[in-house]
Parts: sequence; structure tokens; C-alpha cells
Amino acid sequence: MNARIPAAPVVDAPQREAMRIAGEKVHAASPERVIEVRYPYTGEVVATVPKATVEDVRRAFKIAREYKPTLTRYERFRILNKAGDLIAARKEAIARLITLESGLCIKDTLYEVGRASDVLLFAGQQALLDDGQSFSCDLTHHGKSRRVHTMREPMMGVISAITPFNHPLNQVIHKVAPSVATNNRMVLKPTEKTPLAAIVLADVLYEAGLPPPMLSVITGDPREIADEMLTNEHADIVTFTGGVAIGKYIAAKAVYKRQILELGGNDPIVVMDDADLAKAADLAANGSYKNSGQRCTAVKRIFVHEKVAADFTEALRAKTAAWSCGDPLDPKVDMGTVIDEAAAKLFERRVNDAVAAGARLLHGNRREGALYSPTLVDRVKGEMEVVKQETFGPVSPVMTFKNLDDAIAQVNSTAFGLSSGICTNRLDDIMRFVKEANVGSVNVWEVPGYRLEVTPFGGIKDSGLGIKEGVQECCKAFTNQKTYSIPW
Repeated sequence: MNARIPAAPVVDAPQREAMRIAGEKVHAASPERVIEVRYPYTGEVVATVPKATVEDVRRAFKIAREYKPTLTRYERFRILNKAGDLIAARKEAIARLITLESGLCIKDTLYEVGRASDVLLFAGQQALLDDGQSFSCDLTHHGKSRRVHTMREPMMGVISAITPFNHPLNQVIHKVAPSVATNNRMVLKPTEKTPLAAIVLADVLYEAGLPPPMLSVITGDPREIADEMLTNEHADIVTFTGGVAIGKYIAAKAVYKRQILELGGNDPIVVMDDADLAKAADLAANGSYKNSGQRCTAVKRIFVHEKVAADFTEALRAKTAAWSCGDPLDPKVDMGTVIDEAAAKLFERRVNDAVAAGARLLHGNRREGALYSPTLVDRVKGEMEVVKQETFGPVSPVMTFKNLDDAIAQVNSTAFGLSSGICTNRLDDIMRFVKEANVGSVNVWEVPGYRLEVTPFGGIKDSGLGIKEGVQECCKAFTNQKTYSIPW
């Protein structure tokens, strides 16, 4: 962590990008109306994007509302699959772009681009799915000779989507692909910190045949345009992934609009006394440090049975020490930066506070700019900020428990309830944990974040409203179900 400037410039010159309103490239009207996108590793400007006005947002919604999609299921399937092929063919270039805007290491961004292709594959399959149901009406003694049928239709209005920085492509595509699959129209505002991947995705979809009015990408300052994204008269639904405070603001502001809020987590992995400690330590390290720890489902609390805590912690210390951190564009590096220096300073301060309160630093807590090393602390207590709040970075806080009752109580002690993992071979403990952990999902012998792009995903409590995401569930949420009956 001692190299701040690459041997060669990251880019030859700042690249001017434009937001896309119904496919139209909209550039900034003046130098004052731009947002600089900086490479977190060096602070260099890698691109500028327009700072949209409220009128820009209104125009995008108006165009979308007035357009009536006519794509058949097969046409949507073809567009999504072609987009997947285009992204796969441009994998390296898109991964590099994501690294430049986010500071994530190239290993992580290559993986993210691969996941994006999976999302498009599953969305294409959902486009072909016959999602109706049929019921006979002669099921009781007062029945009739009729059948009731259901069908799913796209939203009457427009989908308003707002996405975060931690997966600049995957968070976006999990909203855009289901929108296309269900013949909807969307206005998307990616975070101003990492807007470039969203613009690239829009261009790929246009190239694949998507009618431009079905997707607009708005870039801008949320303080200026976010309220319009929430209250625009043409928006039927708001889908948001991000922090709890903003999610609760949206819930209060976007009154009487359907809402999908995925608000992060404080996800635990539980290591029982019968666990293979080497395997459990490997899961804990990957869960804590992959994507620089910036995942809502990252391992943020590690609960270890007191009988095996010493041996497990030593195994995790060795894994942590082997995890390399540095130049995000170096293909050998395991972890790049976090999103910015302010975030790195927050993690450093939280760990320092924990150590001052009695925790023990075993590795890391070294910071240089936005680089923050993989960090391991044990003897952590639940009241410490590093575990009481969501620490959205590469920190592994180890806590101990006496028995399963104690573990479940500590797991449930936080305001969050997204995902979890447990390492044990005892089926009774597994099933009890599945039933009693107040979370949206449980993974046995896996990291909390394990899932397929098509499977239901989401949390409860401060992690969300219990409405699931994932391609399949998102397609349901983005449609209205109509019921009709006919005589037979």
C-alpha cells in the first residue's frame, strides 16, 4: 500500500460522456453542469457526465409515459440475449471501465461483468415464461361452469430506478433487465459516483434492439433531482438499492407509489464447534474482502463458538494476511480501493474505536487514500460501532458465543435482517438457525451473499420491506396481475 500513482496515466484524457434520454445523448449545457468521475486509486478524473436538471428528469419521464411498448415476448428475449452476447464480447473493456470509476480490483470487476451476462440470460428466460394461471370455477357445490384466468401486464406508468456505487453494473442490470423482460419503461438514475457502467449498458441495449424510449439514464446530483425521481406524476413504482436513511426518506416521500427498497445489511457468518475451521475461515475471508467488502451481503459480523475461537481466528488471520491490496488494475491484486477516502477513514476510525474499547487488532487497519487494507479484529462486543452499524468495507470483526441460543440472540440483535451463513454439519442446528434467524436468507457452508441471479433476494427489518429482488421476483414486482373469467 505504498504506490499511489500508476506507472502510466490511467487514461489519456478525461472522457466526456452524456446521459441518455430515450437514447439521445444529452451533454452538459455548460462546464458548471458536469459531474467529475474520479478513479479512487489516484484521484484522477476519468470522465465527466452531465448534471441533469429537474426539467431533464421530467422530460425523460414524459417521453417514457407517452411511449407504448409493443415488443413480443420473443423480441424481448432476443434483445436481452443479444445484449448478453455483446457484454460478454466486451468483458475486459467494461471491467476496466468499472475499475476506473469504482476502484474495485480487476478480478472483482471481471466477475461482475460475468454476472451481468447471467442476469440477461435469466431475464430473457423470464420474457418467454407463460406467467398466467388458470382456475376451474366448479370446485365447490355452488360453483359455475367457468374458468378464471390471470395474466401479467407491464406497469401503466414508468419505473423509477435509483442504484448505488458498490456494483456499478450489476445493481443496475438487476433493475433494467427485468424491466425489459416485462415490456416496461424505466428512467434510471445511477449514483453520481459510478455512472459510467449504466451508460454503457443503455448503449448495449439500444444496439441490441431496445426501443430507446424504454430506457433513459439520468446522471446528476441527488440533492437536485432525487425528489423528482420519487414524486414524478408518471412514475408508478420506485425501486431503490442503497442506505437505510435514504430508503426511509423514499418511503416517506414517494407516497402511494409501489416501492422496492433494498437497504443493506449487517450480515453474520456463524461458526459452530464442529466446523471445518480452515473451510470456515476461507468463507469468512472471501465474504469479508471480496469487492472490497462493499456488498450489502458481505460478512460484517463473525460469530465463533468459544471452544474453537482461538484456532479459527488464527486461520482467518493467515487468510487475511495473504489477501493482497493495491493497484486495482493489477490482475494479481485481490482487492482494490473502497469507493473514496472518506469511506476508508470511517472504517479506520471505527476499528480504532473498537481497539480503544477492548478489541484486539490482529491484522490490517492500514489506510492510504482510498486504499484500506483487509482488517481482522477479535474480542469485539456487540455495542461497538464497527458491528452495531453496517461497516461497508473490508473488516472482519470476530465475536464469540457459548451455544446456539447465544449465537441466534446475537445474530438477531442488530436492526438489519438481510442474509446470513452458518458453518456446521448438524442438521438440527441448521434447521433451528434457519427458522429462528431474523433474516431474509440463510446459506449453509456458504457466504451470506451466495445466490443465483434468478433466485429471490431481499431482507426484513431495516434491510427492506420483505419484497424480494432477483430476476424472477423483480419481474413479478414490475407487473400488474389482471384476473378475468370466461364461461367454458
